[in-house]
Amino acid sequence: MTAPRVGEMEITILGCGSSSGTPAIGCQCATCSSTDPRNHRTRCSGYIRCGERGLLIDTGPDLRQQALREGIRQVDAVLYTHPHADHLNGIDDLRAFCYVKQGAVVLYGNAFTMDNITSRFGYALQAPSKVWDKPVLLPEVVDGPFEHDGLTITPIPLQHGSWPCLGWRIGNAAWLTDLSHIPDESLALLQGLDVLFLDCLNMDGYPSHLGFHQSLEWAARIGARRTVLIHMIHRLEYHALSALCPPGVEVGYDGLKVVLPAPTA
Repeated sequence: MTAPRVGEMEITILGCGSSSGTPAIGCQCATCSSTDPRNHRTRCSGYIRCGERGLLIDTGPDLRQQALREGIRQVDAVLYTHPHADHLNGIDDLRAFCYVKQGAVVLYGNAFTMDNITSRFGYALQAPSKVWDKPVLLPEVVDGPFEHDGLTITPIPLQHGSWPCLGWRIGNAAWLTDLSHIPDESLALLQGLDVLFLDCLNMDGYPSHLGFHQSLEWAARIGARRTVLIHMIHRLEYHALSALCPPGVEVGYDGLKVVLPAPTA
């Protein structure tokens, strides 16, 4: 992967699919049968390059495939949204990044997610062995803006059904996946965005996700210059959905890269 230019931040959609991925097993719908790569969706995740830093958003079960596809060799930290399997269960693949850097990877998330990781993946929270045969991870609970290697990162509290989840803002970019509601206090943290990556599970809505029309309503309320839809089920075909999008809203796809000015202190 080529590093962004000095003064730039690059965000890559590693995956924009739902928990089933697309094609979905056993399905022959128009999206699953499509040969257009924009209709091939791995599980939802993002990668951020800013200066010498490389950060993941979530570690889904397709992490290895995504990293090889995009040529990712460096992960310094992971920003976790929540502990559902399609966002967490690729955590073992962090071992490769620990091995490459011969160092630990920091995990950031709310207490709900960090408690889940600690109880399920305690073997990955130990000191390294001589052969780096397991991930070496350092979990940190965050509940407000913090700095990672001089980069200010702001967690955005969200509701995902009954679960307390996080979105993430870095500079004028935000990643909001797996949500059913954005509290007013979180809306205040989303002003002045250049790009918003936004949950859009299906057309009709779902108890713990946004449907297409809800996504458009939240996109209008937030008012980012550019909104990119992510976390989509296989029933949302790329071209058909794109035709329904108003100006300023677009359908994301695996491998889409967005380059922005790097945040300043």
